[in-house]
Amino acid sequence: MPGTKEIRTKIKSVQNTRKITKAMEMVAASKMRKAQERMRAARPYAEKIRNVAAHISHANPEYRHPFLVERDTVKRIGMIVVTTDKGLCGALNTNVLRMALGQYKQWQEEGEEIDVCCIGGKGLGFMQRLGANIISEVSGLGDRPRLEQIIGAVKIMLDGYMADRFDRVILFYTKFINTMKQEPMMEQLLPISGERLGAPEGSWDYIYEPEAKSVLDQVLTRYIEAVIFQSVAENMSSEQSARMVAMKSASDNAATLIDELTLIYNKSRQAAITKELAEIVGGAAAV
Repeated sequence: MPGTKEIRTKIKSVQNTRKITKAMEMVAASKMRKAQERMRAARPYAEKIRNVAAHISHANPEYRHPFLVERDTVKRIGMIVVTTDKGLCGALNTNVLRMALGQYKQWQEEGEEIDVCCIGGKGLGFMQRLGANIISEVSGLGDRPRLEQIIGAVKIMLDGYMADRFDRVILFYTKFINTMKQEPMMEQLLPISGERLGAPEGSWDYIYEPEAKSVLDQVLTRYIEAVIFQSVAENMSSEQSARMVAMKSASDNAATLIDELTLIYNKSRQAAITKELAEIVGGAAAV
């Protein structure tokens, strides 16, 4: 059994760790509420632009935008992987990266070439270790991500699709369900598929001004940007929720460990006192 001094030192160390995890839990709880507010504020626009894109994808205009045209063969795929910049958020990044890795290996086995866009430092580091071909990346988004921060990296993927460098663009991110549950998601961004967007109620007829090409270029580009920004907002909310839960679990485990160490310390101290008393009694009897 370790000595009482070593046990006291360990108890003090765990107590200091618990103070840190408790503080991080409170900070994450505060940031989580703000992140959820931003996520919910972005949802109405994302849902409306998705609705418009769904109607456009089911319509039969005189001009079919390249974003709406299915390719006959798929030889090259663009991946957009959304992760966090920081750790200490449980298995959040692990789950989405495991899904991305599984698809990556499957596409490689099928002979398809893959280019990657990383949004977030954790995904960037993972893809670099994997040896993937990273063509764009953005990290250091902070607690309040803005569209202008990510639009450059996204534009490279859109331009690549327009230039036929990609036949599909797939988005990986973590969707916020509730505080205790976050799900990794895989969504096909391009080509835009009406089946994935959902069938609209009824059909809309469009009159384009000045022309269909210029209008659809703007609308569908805004749709892609809205989807990616919404995925970043969802990932941010998931990050803070997962971090709060992870830090609470760490604080609870630290409290349990402190109780166990305190019990061991008391037993050790009691054994030392009992031994001293036995020695005193034995010495007195010998005299």
